Order: sequence, then structure tokens, then C-alpha cells
Amino acid sequence: MLHDGAVDSAEEIGGCALLVIDVQRGFDSPVWGRRNNPDCEQNISTLIEAWRARDRPLVFVRHDSREPDSPLRTDSDGNRFKDMVAGEPDLLVSKDVNSAFYGDPDLETWLRRNAIRAVAICGITSNHCCETTARMAGNLGFETFFVCDATHTFDCVARDGSLLVAEDVQRMTEANLDGEFARVVSTGEMVARSAPAP
Repeated sequence: MLHDGAVDSAEEIGGCALLVIDVQRGFDSPVWGRRNNPDCEQNISTLIEAWRARDRPLVFVRHDSREPDSPLRTDSDGNRFKDMVAGEPDLLVSKDVNSAFYGDPDLETWLRRNAIRAVAICGITSNHCCETTARMAGNLGFETFFVCDATHTFDCVARDGSLLVAEDVQRMTEANLDGEFARVVSTGEMVARSAPAP
């Protein structure tokens, strides 16, 4: 397990950190509306298991909302991680904005201190905290993988009042990111990429 001390090379820690973003019980609240991708949580579990089995760096990110009516506020059960996000990560980041890079402790500092040059992103929601974190990771120079089928989002209403279904919102996020800020991959592809070289 990694700690806050420096690491001499990327080879010592397996190279790519898995960022598990905001996989919290509050997102099960009906207030969010209809979601897509019912396989999201199982895919996140698969990624976490693969990272732990291979002793790869694992980061849990939690949204500690300051909004009094939010299902993610710190004094509510909704702030807790879902069951598959269990055990001790190498780093726990608390944030109250979209990007995991604006949290406590500082994610970028920890990644660079441990010579981690790549991140894989999964979690909730695709087009908010996951996409924002992926954009920042790419801009900061990290090799960034967006594990599309290990994220989900919700239907939303456009400015003109029309409904944007979650599947289309997800596809737009993937189109925004792929080849520009990140490489969009599936859970299976990411697990294969994380395997030790033969």
C-alpha cells in the first residue's frame, strides 16, 4: 500500500492509479431521476478487485457536499460509499466541487510524489465529477483513461426544456473526452491494460 512518502520510480507502484469518484449512497436517491448503465457498480467492483489483486495504487474520492438539501451532505447516510467501495485506499480525497484535483489532500501532489504518471477514472457521475476530473488530469499531463462502462449519469433537462436522456449525455461525455483529454476504454480493456507484463 502506498503512503505519503516519496517513491523513486513508477515501476515501484505499478504505474496507473485507479480514481474511484463519488460512488456514494446518496446517488441512489430518487431526487436525481432516471439513470443509465445498471452495470456501473459491478464494473467498478471489478476494477477495484483487479487493482487490489495487482497491488496497483487506489484512490477513493468522496463528495462532501455543503448544500443543506444534498443527499451527499456529510451528516447524511448518503455521504457514505456504496458497498463495493470498501477497505482502505492508498489515498482518500474529500472534495466539495466537481474536480478531484481540488480536494483534500491534494491529488496532483500525491500522484507526482509517488511518480504516478497515469490515472484511470470511474465513478459517478459521468458528465460531472468524472468528466471534470478527466479533463483536468489530461491538461495536467497525466495519461488518462476514462472507463466509460464504470460510470453512470442521469437524464437531464436542457435550457429549452427538452429532455436529454442519460444514454445520450454519456455518449457526449465520451465524445468530448476521447482523443482530446483521455482515452475512453471499457472495464475489460482497462483490466487487461493493468495486468503485469508477461
